[in-house]
Amino acid sequence: MLKTNYIPCVPWRNERDLKTLVENRTTYTLHDCELNIFETHQEAKDVNLVFGDLVLTTMLKGKKVMHLFEKPGFDYLPGESVIVPPNEVMRIDFPEAKMDNPTQCIALSISKEMIENTFNLLNERLPDKELTKEWGLDLSNFHLINTKDLSEIINRFIRIGVKERSKEKDLIASFALKELLIRLTQTQARDMLEKTYQSLASSNRLAYVVDYIKSNIRENFTLDQLSAKACMSKAHFSRTFKNELGISPMEYILKERLKLAKNFLKLGTKQIQEVCYMSGFNNPTYFIRAFKNEFGMTPKVFQNQYP
Repeated sequence: MLKTNYIPCVPWRNERDLKTLVENRTTYTLHDCELNIFETHQEAKDVNLVFGDLVLTTMLKGKKVMHLFEKPGFDYLPGESVIVPPNEVMRIDFPEAKMDNPTQCIALSISKEMIENTFNLLNERLPDKELTKEWGLDLSNFHLINTKDLSEIINRFIRIGVKERSKEKDLIASFALKELLIRLTQTQARDMLEKTYQSLASSNRLAYVVDYIKSNIRENFTLDQLSAKACMSKAHFSRTFKNELGISPMEYILKERLKLAKNFLKLGTKQIQEVCYMSGFNNPTYFIRAFKNEFGMTPKVFQNQYP
């Protein structure tokens, strides 16, 4: 599966510096959190890991099988993140890890005070939520595909933890943590909306608009049109959509069209220009540029992967 949410900047430990071949741990301690980088270089099973604070884990390389909440294990792959509550035991298998094919992931444990302060501030400043009653993490929605914004802030935070040497390091990390928590809630909101927009369309304004967009993806949408569907002013609609989902309405429409284009391209039966118009684009040149910007390759190169 093609992913554009790669986290590229984490350094590997030199082989002679490894203390263990299974979950070798490098830790960077900051004021409000602890950044851990784990590497595994051999197959292993039933490796237990637990933290006293809430943890965001992000898979960087290789494959794990993660067991949480006494449920069946699930594949955990690069481009994905898992949110784990305090004191929850992660039971992990490494079915493919080898010296020439190691796994690497991060585990960012975040203090309770930082989480509470961030969401209290959001609930005070931005209280009028549409999708949920208030700002916060949904621990039932714990396995996420990283969005581009989430990957970018995770990558930035890793750079701060690993490479930042200034006196202001903890303060810089604090600002980045706040943004990371916001991006996590927005990623969860988009994931939840994708799963429930049809059932919520009759009772939730954002879900209704998303249902309308998906059902009419080839139309030429305007903000005036969409805000009218939501029974909001244009400014209020745009601000609410961006705050809760992390992207503007027009960015969302673009991503929906590109997602549809990917599905058409996988069929391998349509020309690029046909896919362009079938997905709601009016200009093939713009379509090709937007597709490459989102997925890192042209539509033709992507289509050739699916003979």
